[in-house]
Amino acid sequence: MRMRQSIAQLERAFVEEARLDRARREHLRRTAAQRARTRRVARRQQRSSLRFFLLVVALIATAVLVTVAMFETLYYVMG
Repeated sequence: MRMRQSIAQLERAFVEEARLDRARREHLRRTAAQRARTRRVARRQQRSSLRFFLLVVALIATAVLVTVAMFETLYYVMG
């Protein structure tokens, strides 16, 4: 009787440990997925900021070049 009780306790302990292990693995998987999403969002935001900066620089450079060309043309036409 004592042996059967011991085996039953071992089986219950094994089932409980397996359940805890599955829960632990699921938690680790969810945590890793969340970290990956966070990194992806951060990289996307960084690239977007760089693209916006380059767009602003290109617009300013275009405005400066057009203004210079306009005044050069005006100087040649009037002169």
